[in-house]
Amino acid sequence: MKKLITIGAVLFAISVLNVAHAKEKIRIGWVFAMANAPVLIAKEKGYFEAQGLDAEIRSFNSGPVVHQALAAGELDMAYIGSPPVYHWYSRGLKSQILAKVNYGQAAVLVRKDSGVNELNDLRGKKMAGVRKGSGMDVLLRGYVLSREAKLAPDKDVRIVPMPSGNMGPSVESKVVDGAFIWEPFTSQFLLRGNTKVIFDMNKAVPNYPWYIIMALPDTLKTKRSAVVKVLRAHKQAVAYLNSAPDAGNEIIAKAFKLENVEGADGKMHNGTEVVAKARHRLGWEWEINAKDKEFIQGLMDYSHSLGYIKKPLKADDLIDLTLLQEAAK
Repeated sequence: MKKLITIGAVLFAISVLNVAHAKEKIRIGWVFAMANAPVLIAKEKGYFEAQGLDAEIRSFNSGPVVHQALAAGELDMAYIGSPPVYHWYSRGLKSQILAKVNYGQAAVLVRKDSGVNELNDLRGKKMAGVRKGSGMDVLLRGYVLSREAKLAPDKDVRIVPMPSGNMGPSVESKVVDGAFIWEPFTSQFLLRGNTKVIFDMNKAVPNYPWYIIMALPDTLKTKRSAVVKVLRAHKQAVAYLNSAPDAGNEIIAKAFKLENVEGADGKMHNGTEVVAKARHRLGWEWEINAKDKEFIQGLMDYSHSLGYIKKPLKADDLIDLTLLQEAAK
């Protein structure tokens, strides 16, 4: 009898330990872009696991597709641009923006022989862009063309939607006169030697926020602990990337399968060199500050003026920094 009690007690103790050490499951979507490198670093370096998380990460080609997966209940949270978040917020999906992921990345690329030397030279030209209504489209139409160039999208400039991988080749082959492009594609084509940047978004608005971390309302209610742990792992990943100019470059080059690039002089540049060049145009941060909020508010205002959302929104209604503050402790 005593032996049975002892065995039962041991089994009970083991079950308690298993429950105590069970990893919290969290499903994270992310837009497949170099600027979202912290989610890769957190996974590859074991930061999610060290926080006691069973983190499933899934990549997507665009923000709207990520949000479709969120709305379908396939994800809990995401690394995504802010425009899809507030576009869906305006339609009833009251997600919250929790942290910043990166700054910079976008630029206008043209051929060196195009005769286009500044934004206003794009009047009457064709320009490669992304799908209408996406985050980069809001930035291109609302800020770059309307505000900076004083050009009317679609009227003064013909915007041709296309996949990001087709933008650089389309510029080089003269299918379009320019492209609103991002890293690592910008650096890949600059290294080839046939193109130039006429507008660097990060120079116009230093350290402007682009990708952010967001979570669904149900996730914030039922998986708050896991979300805080994700934010801690994210903070650690950003710190690692910022620890040295080449920190994480090999991981990023491998994840994006960056091939060697041959320059006009015949010199070959490997994937890590592409990443190193791209890092002159983008970087990583986790805190959302007052200027970041102001920029996101501007994006919301552009979306409203473009007719992408029906009613004006306030950035403060979507941004919740309480979990980030908890993660920073």
